[in-house]
Amino acid sequence: MEAKFFRLLKVVGVGFKARSESQGRKLFLELGYSHEAHEVRFTAPPAVRVLICCIGIDKDRVHQFAGAVRSCKPPDVYKGKGILYIDEVIKRKWG
Repeated sequence: MEAKFFRLLKVVGVGFKARSESQGRKLFLELGYSHEAHEVRFTAPPAVRVLICCIGIDKDRVHQFAGAVRSCKPPDVYKGKGILYIDEVIKRKWG
């Protein structure tokens, strides 16, 4: 598969973990939740591979999948923790 589109994600936070299995077809996130065995599972669409860098040949699918992953733990404006796009800047608030 020749990757033409990509979206880089970074996981920021103590204890937050991400791993990919099945040659980039499945993504497992541990985001500090206390339910469902502490893991959030995603299966990538057929045209997308995951390396915490969503890569694919269809721009819409890549960005939609990256947005779905990011929506699990959006960035916190007070602490700066969560899943962010690599080029995203969070303006932090005083708490």
